[in-house]
Amino acid sequence: MTPAYLKSLKKESVVQSVINRLTDAMKSGELKPGDKIPTEPELAESLGIARSSVREAIKILTYLGVLESKRAEGTFVCSGYKESMIDPMVYGIILNKDSFENLMELREMTEAGMMRLAIVHHDEDQLEELRDILEEMKETLGSEDPVAAFFTVDEKFHDKIAEMGKNPMADKVNRVVRTLTHAVRYKTVSSMIEGGRGEELVDAHRSLLEAIRRSNEEELSDKVRDSYFVDELAAQNELAKQGA
Repeated sequence: MTPAYLKSLKKESVVQSVINRLTDAMKSGELKPGDKIPTEPELAESLGIARSSVREAIKILTYLGVLESKRAEGTFVCSGYKESMIDPMVYGIILNKDSFENLMELREMTEAGMMRLAIVHHDEDQLEELRDILEEMKETLGSEDPVAAFFTVDEKFHDKIAEMGKNPMADKVNRVVRTLTHAVRYKTVSSMIEGGRGEELVDAHRSLLEAIRRSNEEELSDKVRDSYFVDELAAQNELAKQGA
């Protein structure tokens, strides 16, 4: 039986999707420390993508200290921490099932922090761009595949907030956290839209925009937490699966 992380990719950004598949497989235990991952040609064929995309994803995960290449042997899941520009605790977050709640708290901290930077550094043109993205987000609800379409625009929305903050180091940490929370965030979007609550998702993002526009830092933590909706339920389901 083909492992879930080797099923063919479809609608997400290809390189990011490979990263998500591999890190999700590590979190679930399909890939363990010391395991050898399939070769680039094998991954490309299984996932239905170009070998160059697989190579780029592996390069990024190697840079983060999650994978390591051994000449003439292949590429392996690291058996321990490796020094990198990102703190090695990232690797522990991926593999340590008990760290899930801590990861969600870290997500809230980083997203609220990025919004505080956006409040300080944004200009009116950027706010208008964020409004345009919000309209694009609303339009996805009527698309053929609203879950995948909404999630793509959601990433675009948060990338714009990070850009408004004008701090590349904070943006790098934020992107790592968003990568590690990919599965639970996608599940939240799916649950909300399939449950007929897509408009609530849009309204939550509108509240984030308004908090930036009004420069109201006191609202940030509450607005960020409110935007997670069923993440608590998703987290409970995740933890239940891990304990099965």
